[in-house]
Amino acid sequence: MTGPKLNEAPVRLHGRGGRPAVTGDGYQGTRAQARYIRMSAYKAREVLDLIRGEVVLRAQDILRFCDRDAAMVVGKVLASAVANADHNDELKDPDELYVSACYADEGPTLKRWRPRARGRATRIRKRTCHITVIVARLPEDELARQRSARATAGRRARRAGQEAAEQRRRLGRRRPHAEETAAEEVAPAEEEELAAEPEAVQPASAAESGDEEVAVEVAEASEEVAEEMPSATEAQASAAESEITAGPEQQVAEVVEETEPENQQDEEQ
Repeated sequence: MTGPKLNEAPVRLHGRGGRPAVTGDGYQGTRAQARYIRMSAYKAREVLDLIRGEVVLRAQDILRFCDRDAAMVVGKVLASAVANADHNDELKDPDELYVSACYADEGPTLKRWRPRARGRATRIRKRTCHITVIVARLPEDELARQRSARATAGRRARRAGQEAAEQRRRLGRRRPHAEETAAEEVAPAEEEELAAEPEAVQPASAAESGDEEVAVEVAEASEEVAEEMPSATEAQASAAESEITAGPEQQVAEVVEETEPENQQDEEQ
């Protein structure tokens, strides 16, 4: 890499916005490095620029949701730097750490060849890089500001919780009174509905009375038909019985009566 590496200078958080500021004084921090990574330094720098000067926890969140492949490698290097700070420098709390410096140096380039037309060949450069991440403890003024902000946030949360509980208690007290007033408002409405119901029910009752009269007439007619039907059936049964009881003598007499006119006509001829 030609020229000075400007991103090697350590940074320090300052101000309320937490913007990084480059410091020119000496630097002491915990370092972690990954060498001979099979990607170009340009691609690694695009991700390192996102976390430079950020608190470790926020830097981890940024890398977790970054869609670049280099974010996975940079995340591993950052985790290694935090572990080194815990083991070597006894910085146990990751909330007190921030990314003071991070940069990517160019490594050796692997050269390959690809055949092209007319007997030519094209060079393929497989680039590598060395990724370095340095973490350091936040300044005392920044830590004091963060502690005061957390305490203020905790007080605000407690105050909000107390206000919500008081509001729930007030609503609980108002609820029985609201139910009573609602019942009082509903009672006159029900009375009005009941008073209006007879007017609407009268036509229906008249129609029901007319239907009852028609049903009574139909029942009487069916009873008369049922009374007439047994008398007809009885007459038919008596006629059949008389035919059976008449016997063969009456049948012979009927035959004689039928043949007498025919005999008289033969005699006259």
